[in-house]
Amino acid sequence: MRRLLLLGVTAFCLCACITADTQPDRQGDKSLPEKDGVLQLKKGNFNRALRKHKQLLVHFYAPLSGDGHRVSAAFEGAAAELQGSEVKLAMVDVSQEKDLAKELNATGPPTLRLYLSGDKHNPVPCPVPKNSASILTWLKRRAGSPTDLITDLSQSESSDELQVVGLFKDLDHNYVQVFYAAAVDLPDVSFVVTQDKELISKYGVTYDVVLLLQKSKLIQAYKMTPQTSKEELIVFITVYQMEPVTEYNGQTASQILTSPVMNHALLFANKSSEDFNEIHAAFYSAAKSFRLKVLFVFVDVDEPRNGRLLEYFRVRVSEAPLIRLVNLTNHVTYHLPSDTLDAETIKKFCQSYLEGKAKPKMQSEPIPEGWDEQPVKELVGMNLEKVAFNPDRTVFLMLYLPYSQRSRALFPLWEELAEAFKDQEEVVIARIDASANDINLVLQESYPALCFFPALHAERVVVYTGKRTLKDLVKFVEKEMKKAKKERVKEDEDREKYIEAMKAEDAKKANETKDEL
Repeated sequence: MRRLLLLGVTAFCLCACITADTQPDRQGDKSLPEKDGVLQLKKGNFNRALRKHKQLLVHFYAPLSGDGHRVSAAFEGAAAELQGSEVKLAMVDVSQEKDLAKELNATGPPTLRLYLSGDKHNPVPCPVPKNSASILTWLKRRAGSPTDLITDLSQSESSDELQVVGLFKDLDHNYVQVFYAAAVDLPDVSFVVTQDKELISKYGVTYDVVLLLQKSKLIQAYKMTPQTSKEELIVFITVYQMEPVTEYNGQTASQILTSPVMNHALLFANKSSEDFNEIHAAFYSAAKSFRLKVLFVFVDVDEPRNGRLLEYFRVRVSEAPLIRLVNLTNHVTYHLPSDTLDAETIKKFCQSYLEGKAKPKMQSEPIPEGWDEQPVKELVGMNLEKVAFNPDRTVFLMLYLPYSQRSRALFPLWEELAEAFKDQEEVVIARIDASANDINLVLQESYPALCFFPALHAERVVVYTGKRTLKDLVKFVEKEMKKAKKERVKEDEDREKYIEAMKAEDAKKANETKDEL
């Protein structure tokens, strides 16, 4: 009897679990708060929202971000238009939901993702929209096909807005698919597909070409090839959307920083200076020769809102006009070494940079007094190479940003590490302010970065990527020192052989000279 009772209870519990799993979560539905038609999600209700909505477009935002505020406004406008559709819009405040943002890897700038059929791990990235129309266009194009872009061009050819026109002979060709893929990723741009023969004679082009038109004027044409990718087409469109020179301001900052062109030439100048027009004209002329390779940006040093940019590049107003080149991938900066800013000089500078011949600009703070008296040595650009590449010293260097919480949080651990090696004079534990000193090292790591310089004649750098605990750091240093010690023996032997060979060569030449005499 007791056994039957237990079996009955077990069966009841099993049925209850199955019922709870298969029936809608009615209580959960009530706990999905909305504001202006947009779900306000948290870690506790995110999965529930995924289960409920077949298409869930989520904006991960930070309240104090300018872009975040703009996208939030666009979301509210789009939510009203999408009432009753399969798509539901939602927002997650990453400043409050840090664990959820970390779990979903959404901790960067404004992030928009479309989750389909409850799939939490494979969302579709959505371009950051300018307005609600951008969101609606993206959703429509994503669900549509190239035939949706076929239209009568004569009705919109004279539009003030830039139009991207795909002139194709065969609408079933792969070129059209590549063109449409670019259209999906650029919802703020007007795209048209046409087979209109009149465009061939009007603009002097052939079929299978992409035209950029504005007010019936041809801005640029791009000939499609079998190798043309969506990414290449997007670069072409986004570059020619902009003027050859773009002034940096609040409206253009996002466009500049998100440009697919990673090489940026920046002209720091004062708009009110007597020679501004001449210098800007030279800069503009040079820019035309480097479209798709270098993005040319003008920064007005007399504009107070550009102060942070000047600070980042360590440019003083009194130094203007000057030109800097920077790659946004590695952030290495190059300075045009000339007081003459004519078009030819600027072109030569850009070309030398692209060919890898230009030398990076090394900036440095003054060497601080007593820089080597504390357990952690304070390096600057001026003494970095002398200390780090000393063949008789093992150097472990932290590259930090003084305004970064992550950097400052590592300071106590770095002090402990220095204390652990205080009795070994050959070991130097040091740090350097990466924001105030240009460091000619190619790093893939974000700051704070940890770089190990072994005691070798060869200038070698090992980037530490392990756990940041005292035990692991000490273990790493000791392991690398043992490895370097073995390499140093061979290095010294090779150097000794080289010196002996040079002595023998000198002696041979000396004997030959005697014989001649």
